[in-house]
Amino acid sequence: MYIDLIILIVLLIIIVMFFQRFDSFVLFMGILEIFLRILAFIKNNIGLQDISQVIGKYLPESIFGIIDKYTNGIVQTVLNWVFVGIMAIFLFYVTKIFIKKKKI
Repeated sequence: MYIDLIILIVLLIIIVMFFQRFDSFVLFMGILEIFLRILAFIKNNIGLQDISQVIGKYLPESIFGIIDKYTNGIVQTVLNWVFVGIMAIFLFYVTKIFIKKKKI
């Protein structure tokens, strides 16, 4: 099933349509990655098999999981590096916000 890919594409289209800014796209990708990683942690550490199976069946462990599932070869390598670049920009934005708030 392509449900995870379809959901990701629909969410990306919604973010681009409503916010129309690159930083909104990057922040969304970072938030989505963190959300997927938290769900993967819950799936691996919860004692309820039904919930673990549902999370495992319908949600990938990360955006890298989606990329690896639907691509291969040079396209996979390029998309993985693009995503690493997006995560580096996300880290820059989060650090900039942190410093701007003068929490250091």
